[in-house]
Amino acid sequence: MKKRTKKLLFNWRIILLILFLVGSIATLALKPLTFGIDISGGVALVAQTEHPVDSDTMQLVVDSLQKRLNTLGVRDITIEAQGNQIVLVKVANVSTEEQANQIKAVIENQGVFYMEFNGEIFGTGKDVEYVGIYQIKSDNSWAVPFRISKAAAEKFAKLAEGKPGWPVDMFLDPPVNSLMVVPDNIYRLMNSTEFNAQAPNAPTLLERITKAFNITVVTYANQSAEEIAKLAQGKDKIVLINVPQELQTELENMNLTVRYIPGEPGVSDRQIIIKALGLYGPYSLGEGLASGQPQQDVQITGSAPDRLTAEREASTIYTVLKSGSLPVKLNVVGMEFISPRLGENFKTQALYAGLAALMTVLIIIYYHYRNWKIAIPVASTSLFEVIIILGFAALINWNLDLPSIAGIIAAIGTGVDQQVVITDELLSGERSERITRRASVLKRMGRAFFVIFASAATTIAAMSFLLVYFVGTLKGFAFTTILGVLIGILITRPAYAEIAKYLLGED
Repeated sequence: MKKRTKKLLFNWRIILLILFLVGSIATLALKPLTFGIDISGGVALVAQTEHPVDSDTMQLVVDSLQKRLNTLGVRDITIEAQGNQIVLVKVANVSTEEQANQIKAVIENQGVFYMEFNGEIFGTGKDVEYVGIYQIKSDNSWAVPFRISKAAAEKFAKLAEGKPGWPVDMFLDPPVNSLMVVPDNIYRLMNSTEFNAQAPNAPTLLERITKAFNITVVTYANQSAEEIAKLAQGKDKIVLINVPQELQTELENMNLTVRYIPGEPGVSDRQIIIKALGLYGPYSLGEGLASGQPQQDVQITGSAPDRLTAEREASTIYTVLKSGSLPVKLNVVGMEFISPRLGENFKTQALYAGLAALMTVLIIIYYHYRNWKIAIPVASTSLFEVIIILGFAALINWNLDLPSIAGIIAAIGTGVDQQVVITDELLSGERSERITRRASVLKRMGRAFFVIFASAATTIAAMSFLLVYFVGTLKGFAFTTILGVLIGILITRPAYAEIAKYLLGED
């Protein structure tokens, strides 16, 4: 008996299950689960393109909106394309109509892209005629080629002549004609050579944005809302950066347009400035572009410490350049709020439903076999699958919504069916000599796992179709179902087979 127990404990399938189980519990302890809008609450907006577009353009729309909403400081965003004309935007933790209308305005107002040099705007998104596929080299340097209009090229050539190394800035939706109220440390950074690329003698970022966009930057020195409003006369908006937030309310009560950007732990002053201005760059002007000769085909280059970072940086610039010349307009055709209190009820109900399902499985399996040695392992294996699925979801920051939870339940249901197949095969053999019995067990396990893998293959194939072609709410259902099935056939089902053989005396 001890020998059989020791053999079971050191079985690689059991060890694999334990490792994944411990790893999932540790992950859940360190990284809390993130939930979708239908559980955490928020607003869902349905936007429609003014005409049908192809899949590449639709993906560009999604990427562009993601960048723009992130730039505005909107968090927990899910943007999904549905078909060739509908974009579903879900933003968690939005509870007021004012916040939702701000997001709606961002979606409906197409982004404006600017190219600036030495305080002069030499091109906008309309001047970007073509954007090539970005390239990543073996040394992790990258390049994004693009073509600008002849007029922009000629203007840029005059501005850039004899200025190699000077900063070239690109902006997406900068706060044009605005007053920025900032702490002294941010003011000093904007007025330093930090954003001057390889030309310390070039104008500072503060000088460049003042000249190009009529942005006035002042240091916050405990001014009242009335004093700030007086400074903002003739401006379109006020941007408050890491100053007392009550100023925002007071200024908005004066019917002024205000954008508030708080300081965040771990976010540097440089990152706050880049976010507030919608700045990409600065990029150092190459020798070839400082000759004074107009060149329409240009490229932005950079380097990164590793390939993943290089891919991310190049992809960001590619998206910004493409979004500046986005050929389609979006209109919000539907908006729906989801209460976080309702979401909490969903979460509680899902937990109760899961526990009730496990208890039901335990009772049904017991009454079917009249054997606790079978019922408890089946229910326990289902619980282990849930823990591993949730651990994986926490690890990759997958937002669990109601369809995702339904997918977990569907995967667990499939898992119970497969465990019943394994158990029935083990119980179907007849007693015989040890060698014959062992051969019989292997043969029956082979039949059982043939059925299991065939069932899993058909489930994965069906869910893959939903995952690829029917994004949106079905995507979460398909992903968690596939994940649950894979965890089942690769980890928990083989482990259950070993435990069942041990408990039924078949090993």
